[in-house]
Amino acid sequence: MAHADVSQTQVAVIGAGPGGYAAAFLAADLGLSVTLVTAEPRPGGVCLHRGCIPSKALLHMARLINETREARHFGLAFAEPEIDLERMRNWTQNDVVGRLAGGVEELCRRRKVNLVHARATFVDSETLALHEKGASGGAPRKLRYEHAILATGSSPAIPDVFDIGDARVMDSTDALELPEIPETLLIVGGGYIGLEVGTAYAALGARVTVVELTDGLLPGADRDLVRPVQKRLREQFEAIHLNTRVTHLSATDNGVTAALDGAAGAQAQTFDRVLVAVGRRPNTQDLGLENTHIQLDEKGFVAVTREQRTDDPHVFAIGDVAGEPMLAHKASREAKVAVEVIAGEPASFDNVAIPAIVFTDPEIAWCGLTETEAKARERSVKVARFPWAASGRAVTLGRTDGSTKLIFDPETERLLGVGIVGVGAGELIAEGVLAIEMGAVARDVADSIHPHPTLTETIAESAESFLGVATHLVHAGSKKR
Repeated sequence: MAHADVSQTQVAVIGAGPGGYAAAFLAADLGLSVTLVTAEPRPGGVCLHRGCIPSKALLHMARLINETREARHFGLAFAEPEIDLERMRNWTQNDVVGRLAGGVEELCRRRKVNLVHARATFVDSETLALHEKGASGGAPRKLRYEHAILATGSSPAIPDVFDIGDARVMDSTDALELPEIPETLLIVGGGYIGLEVGTAYAALGARVTVVELTDGLLPGADRDLVRPVQKRLREQFEAIHLNTRVTHLSATDNGVTAALDGAAGAQAQTFDRVLVAVGRRPNTQDLGLENTHIQLDEKGFVAVTREQRTDDPHVFAIGDVAGEPMLAHKASREAKVAVEVIAGEPASFDNVAIPAIVFTDPEIAWCGLTETEAKARERSVKVARFPWAASGRAVTLGRTDGSTKLIFDPETERLLGVGIVGVGAGELIAEGVLAIEMGAVARDVADSIHPHPTLTETIAESAESFLGVATHLVHAGSKKR
């Protein structure tokens, strides 16, 4: 029997983000006793409170603003929008985030998941110490478990050179709180976080400058998908500096002065605010991992197997803390694998198509093998593309700047990868994920009836293009069927 200050559970989940609460809910559904521990006031993690959800709410508002301006091309004229920051904050935090967090809490109650608000640290491989905020003196409560699932997520990485102790230098969390709409905003880093936040702030009226160390925005993404985004962002942003490094930040009365070093030489510019968006780091500090057998890999992530097992037989790890890509939907899938393994079911993270989405305007989405990866591996592939200029639905939207590309094995004609750039690309990519996971070949995709007029037709016509018979493209050479 447990001591009065020691409780017991079959599964302890540390972290209540999309991975943590998904793990807790499945474990409860399988009949296991579950304790879900979070240091946050409400469940949902970074994704719900300071990441995916508030950023998409902000981007939706930005898209509405841009659409009212673009509508002039169709013969519709709207007055310039009146921006009420307080109401925008209220909508994002209360109507959106608050509603979803309340939903997670209700699901905990209905599933009888024990939700504990405390900071958890490992005492040993089978025991957690629960440090509850505001607890009066004494030792923390203990929680004994049969298995633990570590789902502590990640945090924005701010290099020391940018940590100057000035509130005008923000990370993504600060930026999403909408402290103000600055007249000028510098974004350090041309990855998806910086570009998404920059897109929103630019629509709200800020003059945005992006500095990226490499020779292109969104490093790692296929260049032909990035080009339409980069072209549009050059129109929306004040400036984009590639092959450029921010070497120093300094606070002044007039703003934050950034020292830039790039192709144009060394220069200094002053901005009202700076967003540092150079990446994220796994939350592995101050967890007591040294009291377990858990090992970290060379990048600082918790080392796991395809069953999400750590080097400690009692502990599993999922989500951002367990390795890249740092994506909420990957965490949710890993959560189910870990719980199924704990429950004694055969399970493994064997997914080959993890979708990635950049919610810029236009959006970029891809899954499976990219053309960039194929070239790096020297793998022979056949790429089929369908330009949205030939899509009836894209023309009706006035957004023909997109394209859809499919990557096939030239011998088996099996679909290996999908890349889409265009309005709503994030909503389209799921078909590609399913097709790749199901082992679809070009004929499977091409012969599946896609509704007209929709953007989904661009996927079918890309497959038809591979076969040499796309309805809305003229093909040179012989047909493949």
